[in-house]
Amino acid sequence: MPALTATALRLARPRIEVELALKPGEVVGVIGPNGAGKSTLIRLLAGLAAPDSGRVALLGRPLGDWPARERAARLGYMPQHFAPHWDWRVREMLALGAGRASRPVPVAGLAEGFALSPLLDRPWSVLSGGERARVLAAMVLAPDPPVILADEPEAALDIGGAGALMARLEACAAAGAAVLVALHDLNLAARWCGRLVLLVEGRVRRAGAPGAVLADPALDEAYGAPLRRVRAPEGDLLTGPVPRRGGVSAPAPRED
Repeated sequence: MPALTATALRLARPRIEVELALKPGEVVGVIGPNGAGKSTLIRLLAGLAAPDSGRVALLGRPLGDWPARERAARLGYMPQHFAPHWDWRVREMLALGAGRASRPVPVAGLAEGFALSPLLDRPWSVLSGGERARVLAAMVLAPDPPVILADEPEAALDIGGAGALMARLEACAAAGAAVLVALHDLNLAARWCGRLVLLVEGRVRRAGAPGAVLADPALDEAYGAPLRRVRAPEGDLLTGPVPRRGGVSAPAPRED
């Protein structure tokens, strides 16, 4: 049974028209240009926005039928932007995440797992963007939710931090979670996702295996630029267009 389903999900503004099923054990990447509807879709799936029609089901049960506390323990949501109402210290924020777990989760162990031990007594306001991203990930993943929705969680992280977070999400999927993650970095999507969904103007333009989606000319059309595809032993990599003098993009042939 799918862990999360969106059936005939419709929203007029911004436009969303999506059918989606997320299975346990998979990492699904949602890609697409700015304004494609990635964040809106994830908010709908998380129950933070109401569709005009259609429904979202969590573990076979309509999302709205779940009591808030039970839903929070089963559906982990990493927003693109997060700011607590109070300037909590890191240990207090981790305790909030650990408190949603059905089993004891020591804050010290949680901090160690996310490289946050030196930051436990620092308030949120003095943390860097990358440190805040790690705190948020620790809070969301502490209860081991069976469904994880992440909206560009790599945006504030450096290369190593982004890879470490994606590896953790992959480990969550290997343990049985269903993971949906919106990504701007197409190479992260190629490396860590088992399935990709290309969203364009709120609709699924292409979905399937990463190699097939990333090789499709529809991707270049969606981003409004020819993307250069470079073949590497670990899998194809994508880079942006090479501009000509004067700012006009040059053709991007495939390199073998």
